[in-house]
Amino acid sequence: MTPRPFYHRVTDGIRITVRPSFREAESSPTHGQYVFAYAVRIENIGEQPAQLLTRHWRIHDSIGEDTEVAGDGVVGAQPLIAPGRVHEYQSFCVLKSPSGHMEGVYRFVRPDGSRFDAAIPRFLLRVDPHLAHDE
Repeated sequence: MTPRPFYHRVTDGIRITVRPSFREAESSPTHGQYVFAYAVRIENIGEQPAQLLTRHWRIHDSIGEDTEVAGDGVVGAQPLIAPGRVHEYQSFCVLKSPSGHMEGVYRFVRPDGSRFDAAIPRFLLRVDPHLAHDE
């Protein structure tokens, strides 16, 4: 079995790593529904705490549809991440085609009130060609 790819980027002491996967059991290609899960690891490799305030995602479906998703926190949380600490979560998206990509930013605030955007690396969403069928 080939290991799933992962993508990472560091911004202002925050390392964001994403590992996407195709969810065959939840998908229905004949109905144009391709479900992709992604695990996100947010690691503070800097010297100051940072609290995640908001997220802003750009989702691109290979059929040409682009969607933006923005809001407070991630899966209901606005974690304060101390130096050397990690926050992890999982989420998903549904595409109408077997490929696309996602990317975005998380907005953080430091204890001194300064704010910055940490880049979420662009990651590819791809169906294994051998899995693109309904059972």
